[in-house]
Amino acid sequence: MQRRSFLMLGGAAAAWPLAGRAQQHAQGMRRIGALFSTVETDPEGQARAAAFREGLQKLGWTEGRNLHIEYRWAGGSAEHMAPLAAELIAAGPEVLFAAATTALIALQRPRTSCRSCSRR
Repeated sequence: MQRRSFLMLGGAAAAWPLAGRAQQHAQGMRRIGALFSTVETDPEGQARAAAFREGLQKLGWTEGRNLHIEYRWAGGSAEHMAPLAAELIAAGPEVLFAAATTALIALQRPRTSCRSCSRR
């Protein structure tokens, strides 16, 4: 996970290696892990997910063609964030997307723990 760096994107955060190279990776399916603080049926959460997908499409990334997004929805519960973040990280996506500050914090905590574990 050391190869990932976090970028702020208008209230959301994503770890994105090689952001501008969508065309070079068109042959292989890239994977993104997305963590949302809302329930899956929440209109605001769905709007954020749609805006994220739309922004990716403008960069040449299309879900189902050269991109797979694995979503996790915390259902408005801060208690669910940490296990969902750990689950996404364990899945090994190339990019992590946090749709809220609480999601970003949850994604950064396991990352910090992994760094300290690797130094032992």
